[in-house]
Amino acid sequence: MLESDSETPFRYKNLWMLTETGFQPKMSGYSSGEASQVERGSENFGCSHYRRRCKIRAPCCNEIFHCRHCHNESKNSIEIDPLDRHDIPRHDVEKVICSLCDTEQPVQQHCAKCGVCMGEYFCSICKFFDDDVTKEHYHCNECGICRTGGAENFFHCSKCGCCYSTVLKDSHNCVEKAMHHDCPVCFEFLFETTKDIAVLRCGHTIHLECVKQMERHSQYSCPVCSKSYCDMSRVWEILDREIASTPMPQIYQNKMVWILCNDCGETSEVKYHVLAHKCVKCNSYNTRQTRGGLASCSSGIEEKMLRWRI
Repeated sequence: MLESDSETPFRYKNLWMLTETGFQPKMSGYSSGEASQVERGSENFGCSHYRRRCKIRAPCCNEIFHCRHCHNESKNSIEIDPLDRHDIPRHDVEKVICSLCDTEQPVQQHCAKCGVCMGEYFCSICKFFDDDVTKEHYHCNECGICRTGGAENFFHCSKCGCCYSTVLKDSHNCVEKAMHHDCPVCFEFLFETTKDIAVLRCGHTIHLECVKQMERHSQYSCPVCSKSYCDMSRVWEILDREIASTPMPQIYQNKMVWILCNDCGETSEVKYHVLAHKCVKCNSYNTRQTRGGLASCSSGIEEKMLRWRI
């Protein structure tokens, strides 16, 4: 956003501001003295969410907060009456307060009174400020919000309705509005989260930290559709050996049950076993019993995986 030019006496060649029509030059340049004035307090103000030199006045409750996350955390806390809980409409913010001179003013990048830059990155659409430009912010018109990581590293999937890494451009399974829901583990709204998100094989999304938490508890299937989200072939091989070495009592040796494979969706009839049931199509043990009388063996698989420390 800030473009340096070592051949001129200016600190910055151009300062660009994101508007509804794209990036537009805000000022032609600063002298060294002006640049020092504009940069005052950089990285010294803000909250745990963002480094910025202004606060916002929430249009919903007319109170002042460092950022929208501070507002939402405060207004959705357990101490607040459920009828009064709410999120801030970020695009409706109209007033900001300079952190250096306490001047309240319309949303803009530079303070109307002291001239300080209230955020090295500024989006007039999202009313968003941040001094930490290493995040490589960019505004996605399709998402309607600002994201981090650099526009060149992401693409917007129109079917999924969100931005994904270019690594997934030709390899992800599309799920309509994939991030427009709460995380199935912690229930935080994924579309606007600031945390890292994992896109599972099935196309469903979940916080990366929540995936790691599931792995620590030997849970390797999507909490939405139950498909395996990682390579389980090693586990299936171990189960093959366990089942081969654990013959069923005579009374159950010829018992047949119907199963549904969570991985491929195939329904098949297989021999009953107390440990697990193997899909005849894809060889997965990620199955559930649908008919046959005796209970499902999924809990037995989980106990085995915990014992094997997989």
